[in-house]
Amino acid sequence: MQENNYEYLLTQLKYTGFKDSLNDDLKKQMQNGVAEFSLQYQTQFGQDTAKAALQFRKSKESDMYFFNNYQLEVACGNNTAPVKQTFYISNKEDNVTLKEAFNLLEGRAVHKELTPKEGEKYNAWVQLDFKQTDDKGNYHRKTFHQNYGYDLAETLAKLPIKELGNEEDKRMLMQSLERGNRQSVTYMAGDDERKIFIEAVPQFKSLNMYDMNMQRLKPDQLSTETGQSQMDEKNKKQDQRQGPADGENGGKNKTSKKTKKGAGIS
Repeated sequence: MQENNYEYLLTQLKYTGFKDSLNDDLKKQMQNGVAEFSLQYQTQFGQDTAKAALQFRKSKESDMYFFNNYQLEVACGNNTAPVKQTFYISNKEDNVTLKEAFNLLEGRAVHKELTPKEGEKYNAWVQLDFKQTDDKGNYHRKTFHQNYGYDLAETLAKLPIKELGNEEDKRMLMQSLERGNRQSVTYMAGDDERKIFIEAVPQFKSLNMYDMNMQRLKPDQLSTETGQSQMDEKNKKQDQRQGPADGENGGKNKTSKKTKKGAGIS
């Protein structure tokens, strides 16, 4: 076994998102000298299970091994039909990481630097098309080039998101969304704050928003709920200032306004 080859493969595994749990199995297989082998990996992302089969093959000209691809299968919550896709590995820096692959199979878009066979590198959003597959059963990819017109920063700026007020928080938020994550943010309206989740939707040049129960939110619905929450707080403060009122017969009758509590997001 070539030690340099082993170290190089460890680096590939690390930066693809498989950490170091496969290191010992990788070394054993390489020491056996077999022509090709597969390593199994399983992890959880929230309630969803992701299973990966990593394929390695030995060169016909030397003792060097190559990490060719990994097939990821994702069982989404109660979904009884898992979805799977093969992601190919190259010696370039644009490989799809494990978390990005999971996000793609969840239906979200990922922002990548792509390297064509000919021409210069370019940035694009990539998303799987679950309506079309190739002859190997892999889903086709929908690609939204940098000239497509989706500006994530500009789209975010249209929303009153607290994290955008700090440059470091904004940078981390942008990076998370570009990796395809459904990210938690603080939605603000005046002094009112709500925790929601957002995800990038390059195809429609927008964002999807969800409450804490992962129920889809419409922009007008969010503003209505926030406005109702602010009205509830205003009424509560007004009641406290008014205090108890005197009754007509000299007795003191405590009166209070009943406010309708809005359906908060957090």
